[in-house]
Amino acid sequence: MRHTTFAIEAAVEAEHWWFVGRRRLFAREIARRRIGPAARILDLGTSTGTNLRMLRDAGFHSVAGLDSSEEALRWCLSKNPGCVVRGDITRLPFGHEQADLVLATDVIEHLDDDRAAIREIARVLKPGGAVLVAVPTFALLWGMQDQVAHHKRRYRKHEVQRMLSDAGLIVERSYYFNYLLFLPILLARAALRWLRPAVSSENEINSPLMNRALRAIFAFDVATAPLIRPPFGVSALVLASKPVR
Repeated sequence: MRHTTFAIEAAVEAEHWWFVGRRRLFAREIARRRIGPAARILDLGTSTGTNLRMLRDAGFHSVAGLDSSEEALRWCLSKNPGCVVRGDITRLPFGHEQADLVLATDVIEHLDDDRAAIREIARVLKPGGAVLVAVPTFALLWGMQDQVAHHKRRYRKHEVQRMLSDAGLIVERSYYFNYLLFLPILLARAALRWLRPAVSSENEINSPLMNRALRAIFAFDVATAPLIRPPFGVSALVLASKPVR
């Protein structure tokens, strides 16, 4: 991502509706698996530490974060002291079968070789361990945030499922989320392409009133998406596990 994008994310992620709702969703999925506080967890693509915040608040104390950006790691260390390292997701600096849980949330879309990353995740997972993958979806939603974040692609849910299955993992759950705001975001991104506002990130387009309203909408969204499994959404979540031999 651009340096300004990291700075904006670091400033807003604690309270911004999207980051708050996303952490809530991931925390629920982790709690659903009844993972103990001593579990070894890897957060791949830490960015400025939003998942590390969520894992810390959930009581996990054996967490390692990895990002390819030195700037991202500096932001993480400034807010979430702990084990964060610089590295390449397609060549993880971790041994075989070490992790009980891997988080790869909004990261594989940045990679030239997303399949290599999935294979590496499968390698470092313990038998019975799980990976939670979240990605941006639907190419027609391509917009400013994809550009500033240096995304390579947006996905359909089945594409992520196939990559995980091809790596020998078992897909357990998958669904789109952020479905209630799908059409407003589609229209807003079309307007942004036309208006070209003087902002460095979509995360800057917010206000306290807007944030409160969107936070309530997104809270309802992430609570209902796993239940109703909508056929579309701005993002998708896929949870897979490594078979027990």
